[in-house]
Amino acid sequence: MSNQPGGDAATQLGSDAAEEAARRAAASKEAADTVLQAFGGVRGMIDMTLPGLVFIVTYNITHQVSAAAWAALGLSALFVVARLARRETIQHAFSGVFGVALGAWIAMKSGKAEDFYLPGLLWNVAYCAGFAVSALVRWPMIGLMLGPITGEMFTWRKENPGRFAAYTKATWAWVVIMGLKPVILFPLYFTHNVNLLGWLKVALGIPPMLLAMYVTWQILLKAPPPIKAQLDDEEEPAK
Repeated sequence: MSNQPGGDAATQLGSDAAEEAARRAAASKEAADTVLQAFGGVRGMIDMTLPGLVFIVTYNITHQVSAAAWAALGLSALFVVARLARRETIQHAFSGVFGVALGAWIAMKSGKAEDFYLPGLLWNVAYCAGFAVSALVRWPMIGLMLGPITGEMFTWRKENPGRFAAYTKATWAWVVIMGLKPVILFPLYFTHNVNLLGWLKVALGIPPMLLAMYVTWQILLKAPPPIKAQLDDEEEPAK
């Protein structure tokens, strides 16, 4: 009987540790799912990357800008049709086909294969600039994107300073990581190095985004949990 209190304490300690481990695992999975969902998931990244691969492969085979452009555009359109058939969101696929269509049009007009990649390069610069400005004006883009998904909306700005700091840090991480792409690729564009530009554009498609997602996930793991937005007044049933 004398060992009973100690045994109960050890059991309780073990139970608390297990609960804490389970809580951390759930929080980790939730953070990872939230980040992945915000950026279109694996499917969204594939939809935006494969047309560029098809373009450079087709161009190397045919040496014709128009054939490569139409092949890339056809694949992008196919992605949209496939998503519509499955009744999935077409947001990322549609933005992808718009970018491919614009690049294809510019390339066919100029006759220069490297122009296919120009809209994507300019978009990347605008993307990084937008993220940087959002952090500077204290409306970090990562918070704007993830808030509606987590249900916290914009409570992180006033009610959750730790999460506000995390979103700001994550936004700057995206600026740095994604900002490396135009720094590497623009010199290749200006020197008309189509092959290296095309292959590096594909290689620098998914990996940097996965790295930025991983960094965001790690930052959010250390942040306070989200404070759900209060919608009681709107949701209260009429009496």
